[in-house]
Amino acid sequence: MTETAALPSSEETSRKLNQSVQIKDAGPCKKHIQVTIPRSDLDVRLAEKFSEVSLEAPIRGFRPGKAPKQLIERKFYKEVSDQLKTELLLASLEQLAEDNDLNPISPPDLNPSAVVFPKDGDLVYEFQVEVRPQVEAPEYKGLKLTKPVHKFTPEEIKAEGVRILRRMGTSEPKPEGSSVEQGDEVVLSGKVTDGEKSIGEIKSNTFRVEEKLAFKDGIAHNFAEQLKGAKIGEVRKVSIELSHSLSLPDLRGKTVESELTIEKINHIKSPELTQDFLEGLGVTSEAGFHELVEVLLNRRLEHRQRQNIRQQFLENGLKALNSELPQDLLMKQARTAMARRVMEMRNDGISEEEIRARQRLLSQDILASTAAALKEHFVLQKVAELEKIEVSDYEIDAEVVRMANNSGESPRRVRARLDREDLTDALAAELLERKVMDFIIAQAEFTEVPLAAEDKAEVALDTSESSAVHGSETDPAADSSLAAQ
Repeated sequence: MTETAALPSSEETSRKLNQSVQIKDAGPCKKHIQVTIPRSDLDVRLAEKFSEVSLEAPIRGFRPGKAPKQLIERKFYKEVSDQLKTELLLASLEQLAEDNDLNPISPPDLNPSAVVFPKDGDLVYEFQVEVRPQVEAPEYKGLKLTKPVHKFTPEEIKAEGVRILRRMGTSEPKPEGSSVEQGDEVVLSGKVTDGEKSIGEIKSNTFRVEEKLAFKDGIAHNFAEQLKGAKIGEVRKVSIELSHSLSLPDLRGKTVESELTIEKINHIKSPELTQDFLEGLGVTSEAGFHELVEVLLNRRLEHRQRQNIRQQFLENGLKALNSELPQDLLMKQARTAMARRVMEMRNDGISEEEIRARQRLLSQDILASTAAALKEHFVLQKVAELEKIEVSDYEIDAEVVRMANNSGESPRRVRARLDREDLTDALAAELLERKVMDFIIAQAEFTEVPLAAEDKAEVALDTSESSAVHGSETDPAADSSLAAQ
């Protein structure tokens, strides 16, 4: 007889336990649960187990089924009780889920090996579990919403084309005496300080001069403005807001200063629109390139429209959801939440370059963005429950195929990566939210309004693998593996 625990049979799991359950609040979105399975249930099931063993287990000197009960129990007690404990825990947890409206959002912190099967008395086990907060669904049918619209002008399309081409360009030194302009590439060195204390150093690192510069551990929000007009050898002060998820608690969210010397200034020369270059982009003419740029701009606009509509709907729903989410839950969910944001942007056709930039901005305060994403999910999930909206295995498989086509990989490899990174549930959640929003949008009445000026163009941002602070790390949730697809 082995010690491997067998799964309970359908008959065993269908037979209800006479268990008693105590549920108490243990903090925000957390319950402490104590379960007691009475001795009478244990004795009945132990007797059944030993009867099975007596018919199968070889006992020297006795024919099968003829060994004394006391000998069977003494010889096989540990194996039988361990197996029965596993079966009882599985059946008990199933019954607990059926009988109580807990809505767990993560597995319980229950270690089965720490549960002791008693020789006398009841079996008692307890654990804590994070649960979904109570959510009242806001009004979601026949909503009157606004939809930002915009027709991109030839000038806007041309400007975006210049920005795209600049990303593909090559750098060459600017003439002597030239000053820094947005779009240039610079080599910088200098110290990063928090007051009088030196906390980091930038050593001849190369950056592109855009509105914002995203380090691994912080954002320089006015990067281009603070460098504009500087010449080689000149020192400029650049402010850096450090990440709220920094590994150094005293520096989280702080704005620190850097004094950076401009060592080199390079001009970015955009590629020429030759026939070979255009064909590499999948077009055959300059007009075709501008059409492609317009398609990309409209995809970005559609993503903004959808996010704007989602935000309008959720404003009321989130007002009613005041539950504080525990920090440990947010830390566990941060990576998954970021992965879902990435998948959502890919679904809306956002380019990988823009996704990486937005991801770095979102990761600046990963816990706050995760809290917002979780609360939104709770509200949308409530609507899904009311309308019986579900995501089928077929829809998940179809999405995996679409992701594979976009990444140039096989669906099998994409599926394996999702499973390995424990992100299949995140994909299902993203698809569910999308279906709920499709349902809400289909029934809403829209008034078109002009797209706000600040939303017409993407914030120009350069991302760097440099860190502003010595020995700093940000939460690994900031860099979803899916972003590298």
